[in-house]
Amino acid sequence: MKKLLLVDDDEAIQMIYREEFESEGYQVVSALNGQSGLDTFKEENPDLVILDIQMPGMNGVEVLRQMKMINPSVPVILSSAYQEFKRDLGTWASDDYVVKSGDLADLKETVRRLLET
Repeated sequence: MKKLLLVDDDEAIQMIYREEFESEGYQVVSALNGQSGLDTFKEENPDLVILDIQMPGMNGVEVLRQMKMINPSVPVILSSAYQEFKRDLGTWASDDYVVKSGDLADLKETVRRLLET
């Protein structure tokens, strides 16, 4: 079973994503902020990370940089409600970028695609 790490400060998003991805057969671990996300990344050794950008304290771009230094082979999907972050150079280290939506089809497809490679 593939393990996903979800790092997002919105508990409602975490609940929705957890339900959706667990129903697809994934194990889901989560963290509510960047530092906790890094700690969980080190402890849990996930197969893929879904990472929010705008979080209090350490933002997702900084978390992404540190995760890639720890283990560059783990795919990281940046997820934000804001399209404009796609143009931020700091996001280019991610393996993909998905704009948050009520329809999780794009995110699910991106997860499947990245775990297959």
